[in-house]
Amino acid sequence: MMVAAWTPICRVEDIPVLGSRRVERERGLDVAIFRNDQDEVFALLDRCPHKGGPLSQGIVFGTHVACPLHNWTIGLCDGQASAPDEGCTPKFSVKVENGQVFLDATQLASHATTDVRPVAGPARRTAKA
Repeated sequence: MMVAAWTPICRVEDIPVLGSRRVERERGLDVAIFRNDQDEVFALLDRCPHKGGPLSQGIVFGTHVACPLHNWTIGLCDGQASAPDEGCTPKFSVKVENGQVFLDATQLASHATTDVRPVAGPARRTAKA
């Protein structure tokens, strides 16, 4: 059985209460680390499953975050959109020890590294044959 290697990210107090902090990665989209009013810490890919909105800019309430684009509610524990909406954003393992926040190093390097944020703008037309 492999033991997880943990990467130190920040202190809990470095994350605003009811807010977030973004963690850049070498590959893939950033990871958003959230803190609720109970000082619980969660980590999700910084991408709403709906239209790719930056969840790190959303409003945290309880164990959920509201996407800033279309107000979808995403569960911080599992990344799941609340009904009637459907979809899921990848979550990352997080732990807190003595006020220090850690993310799973293997997940940071490999989890959801091919996900991309949609590009806004007019639809491209394909050439007719």
